[in-house]
Amino acid sequence: MPKPKLSHGGKLTALGIAAIGVVLVTASALDVQLGLPTFICGLVTAASVLALSRQSPWPVIKGISWSVLPLVAGLFVMVEALAKLGAISALSAMLHDAVARFPRETAWATGLVTAIADNIANNLPVGLVAGSVAGSDHLPAQVVSAMLIGVDLGPNLSVTGSLATILWLVALRREKIEVTAWRFLKLGALVMPPALFAALAAAIR
Repeated sequence: MPKPKLSHGGKLTALGIAAIGVVLVTASALDVQLGLPTFICGLVTAASVLALSRQSPWPVIKGISWSVLPLVAGLFVMVEALAKLGAISALSAMLHDAVARFPRETAWATGLVTAIADNIANNLPVGLVAGSVAGSDHLPAQVVSAMLIGVDLGPNLSVTGSLATILWLVALRREKIEVTAWRFLKLGALVMPPALFAALAAAIR
């Protein structure tokens, strides 16, 4: 069976994705907010592909998961509310005190709690909170690494774990491919815990 060839639009999209990756890494290295560079690169890529293929932008606009945008906005509002209420400061103080007493155990607990929290509140707000906590105190590298591991691997357990998973499920359903929450959870329960424990064990010594 012959392999399908990538169209010119597909090749341009691939180049655009690669360019977005370079821009994000550069912006991160320069400590620049990532939102605007990502938006500009995505907009330029989409406009270039549509112009090359001479297509109308309306199918792309209609295909955007507009229903997800209120969810994302709500997650950011939730994080800001936690910051205003002093919850992040209190969490930072509690973590700092625990690190002073039990540094290794605290690192393990941080990674596990972060991973679980991802699947309850989504890894976007959890990651923002973890970043705020990590930036507010001089925490040991093991604790910061455990946070990153929890934020990255924890969402692989359930469909609520990350925004990327939600967007992929929306895309799959458009193609009439159903992946239920229970099916995702069964596979995630087999894959996520071993990867999480192995990564934490390698980071915490």
